[in-house]
Amino acid sequence: MAADDDLHSLADEIGRMARARGLAVATAESLTSGAIASGLGRGEGASEWFAGGVVAYAERVKRDVLGVTATSVLTAQCARELATGVARLLDADVAVAVTGVGGPDAEEGLPPGTVYAALRVGDEVTDATWRFEGDPSSVVEQTVRAAIGLVRAALG
Repeated sequence: MAADDDLHSLADEIGRMARARGLAVATAESLTSGAIASGLGRGEGASEWFAGGVVAYAERVKRDVLGVTATSVLTAQCARELATGVARLLDADVAVAVTGVGGPDAEEGLPPGTVYAALRVGDEVTDATWRFEGDPSSVVEQTVRAAIGLVRAALG
């Protein structure tokens, strides 16, 4: 199965589960610039369960729109606050958020491929830290897959 077909199947599955439970899903993205939202938006019946997403690439958007207070925007705390902020803003039951260092260079002492993700389901927020290899587009692709996988696991 091609990579795009696999993501489309995951999005369809997420859509079926979210609709069956009456849940709204949202994204907050920095590193991936909306690629997670794009992937989810292709899911079956997306207009019924996908609330939308916020591309918070600029630090001021993270802080002013989504309420991030973390000292650094390259932290798990930032990812958690992004997920919480977008869930509140879009009235979503489930929210996934990512931030990190796509590369090719290190930032704030973090190597390229360092990704922080958070998943908010109801009032519970969990986070994950990943280290992906490859060029910036490869890091984004791996992050999208992993983030959509988090949503799938949470709904399963």
